[in-house]
Amino acid sequence: MIPNLSIMTNSELKRYISEHRNDSQAFEAAMEVLMSRRNPANLHPYPFELANPEIEVEAIFKRKLNQVE
Repeated sequence: MIPNLSIMTNSELKRYISEHRNDSQAFEAAMEVLMSRRNPANLHPYPFELANPEIEVEAIFKRKLNQVE
C-alpha cells in the first residue's frame, strides 16, 4: 500500500524513493509527486529547441558564470 505521498515533505519523498527504488509502482508514484513540485522558473530550454543552439547555450553559460563571480 502506498502512503499519501502528497502530504510528505520533499525530504521524506526522497527517502521514500530511496527505500522503494526496486518497487516500480511506489517509485514512479513518488517521483511523479516530487517532479510536480518543481519550480517552473528553474526550467531551462532544451538546446535543440533554440534557434541557434551553439550561440544561445554559450550565452546561458556566460550569464551563469557571471552570476557566480
